[in-house]
Amino acid sequence: MKKYAITDWLPTTLKEVRKRGWEQLDVIVFSGDAYIDHPAFGPAVVGRIFESFGLKVAIVPQPNVRDNLQDFTKLGAPRLFFAVTAGSMDSMISNYTASKKPREKDAYSPGGEWGNRPDYASVKYSQILKKFYPDVPILLGGIEGSLRRVTHYDYWSDQLKPSILADSGADLLVYGMGELPLREIVRLVVRGVPFESIKTVRQTGFLTDEKLPKNKQWEDIWIHSHERCLKDKKVFAQNFKSLEIESNMMKSNRRILQKIGLKTLVLNPTYSAMTEKEIDAAYELPFTRMPHPKYRKRGHIPAYEMIKHSINIHRGCFGGCSFCTISAHQGKFIASRSKQSILKELDQITKQEDFKGYISDIGGPSANMYKMKGKDLSICEKCTAPSCINPVVCSNLDTSHANLMDIYKTVDKHPKVKKAFVGSGIRYDLTVPSFNKKADPKQLEAYLEQLMTRHTSGRLKVAPEHTSDRVLKMMRKPSFKYFHEFKRIFDKINRKTGLKQQLIPYFISSHPDSQMEDMANLAAETKQMGFQLEQVQDFTPTPMTVATVAYYSGYHPYTLKPVKTVTNRKEKLDQWKFFFWYKPENRKWIKDKLMQLGRKDLMEVLLGKNTYKPRTTKDYKTTKSHKRSGPHHQKRRRK
Repeated sequence: MKKYAITDWLPTTLKEVRKRGWEQLDVIVFSGDAYIDHPAFGPAVVGRIFESFGLKVAIVPQPNVRDNLQDFTKLGAPRLFFAVTAGSMDSMISNYTASKKPREKDAYSPGGEWGNRPDYASVKYSQILKKFYPDVPILLGGIEGSLRRVTHYDYWSDQLKPSILADSGADLLVYGMGELPLREIVRLVVRGVPFESIKTVRQTGFLTDEKLPKNKQWEDIWIHSHERCLKDKKVFAQNFKSLEIESNMMKSNRRILQKIGLKTLVLNPTYSAMTEKEIDAAYELPFTRMPHPKYRKRGHIPAYEMIKHSINIHRGCFGGCSFCTISAHQGKFIASRSKQSILKELDQITKQEDFKGYISDIGGPSANMYKMKGKDLSICEKCTAPSCINPVVCSNLDTSHANLMDIYKTVDKHPKVKKAFVGSGIRYDLTVPSFNKKADPKQLEAYLEQLMTRHTSGRLKVAPEHTSDRVLKMMRKPSFKYFHEFKRIFDKINRKTGLKQQLIPYFISSHPDSQMEDMANLAAETKQMGFQLEQVQDFTPTPMTVATVAYYSGYHPYTLKPVKTVTNRKEKLDQWKFFFWYKPENRKWIKDKLMQLGRKDLMEVLLGKNTYKPRTTKDYKTTKSHKRSGPHHQKRRRK
């Protein structure tokens, strides 16, 4: 393995800057994460992109905002601009749980230490920099900036907030995946274009009180002003549809405009998804692939430990789930790396000193979407649907798993790889023939068999999210009947191969449209399927999702029809409790709640004398099929 010198990392201190012989920096990056020089961490990618243009770049990771603020002044003023990001997560999600309690650890800090990232980090950093250096431009980016680019509901303060540009005072915002807009911004700045004149780069936003710059190629879409959103929740909900459609266009030529006070927010159109050549280039930058040496005595950084032996093979997700922010940030069109780029990174990983032969993940936002795209791209160019697989799989979508299986098999053949796991979640519905009707059923089963026999570490995690078809419709997820079919296929492969793989389903409570009776049904149906649920979460409203808009406003942003939403903390906790029917302390509560709901029929299912016993591989071998009983299955049979 190559031995690195301190100068192989971007400098983080004045001493490191001087070691490079630099007198003044061109760009200084401020980040809420510890500095991990790896392509999986946005702040490092941003710094390396600036460096690739010959700029003198430094990074200030997790600056202290509680002392004399010397971290903000120690490197002086950059020649061109500051770049600010809260890091790889929204700072409020990083700092707090769904119940708004402080988290115990921060995965992006050395030793997992909590408290190194302030609340609303992007705003805090920008305001401090503007105080010290009012004349130096600030370029804002990252997930926090991206998802808060327009009027949004902030769950933690329980209020509508304007675009992050208004609160932060930053001069320009890059939203979405930043490689392409960042490169264009740097080209313009290096050419001598004044920062304040950069108004027409795609995937950027800015506030202005001047006459809007003209662009004959773009159409303008005005959404309701921030002030109107404050007065009318339905108006706020109405805005979201335009935002989501434009975020998911293959070729957008419309810019979004919104009044905030006396100023106008301008959000320029997005770029198309990165080409294979473009995304490969992002992974070929000269990363050391390790945390900065300054953290050696402070403990491991959990997020790095989790991904250091993993490979991200694509970006984007065409699932369009109502509660997910991936498409709002990465888009719905898949940008896949070349096989050569993936194998090159694999070689780099196998040469690391601590590599023991195990790849922890070969995946992406949804692990089994690699290389999937429209068969006729001219149809995709006109499409405004937020999902390619909801309510049905698009007839124009190529869902072949052949390219992905080829990657798996090639990685398996590497002489230094003992096992390559798929740690990312898969879209299980894409592997179910009755849902993915135009796919080859034999190929789907072959993919699952390869996944289970070669790339699963005993537990395969999938996300049905709920059992109620009404709630699943709100979530943009398929009917739970497809999960039943998936489980039958999973059990069949277990029996065929003699494996003892476990299926671990993820579920969400308190999602908009989910009522108490739905959770009681969920508990009963999953118990009858043999599950004792572990991977569960309470719905957390995050900016820029359909579910969050519905949670705050009470309206579905597409239909503007009312949506029943649980916002009371006690009611949210009550829904959560149904996940844990098997805990003795919940038995009396569940009995009382079922009586209130008029669902005595569920008591025997959840609280009956029969002891819950998960099925074993032996049971699978001796049972031809799983009989489904109980009121819900009876109702389905009658229907």
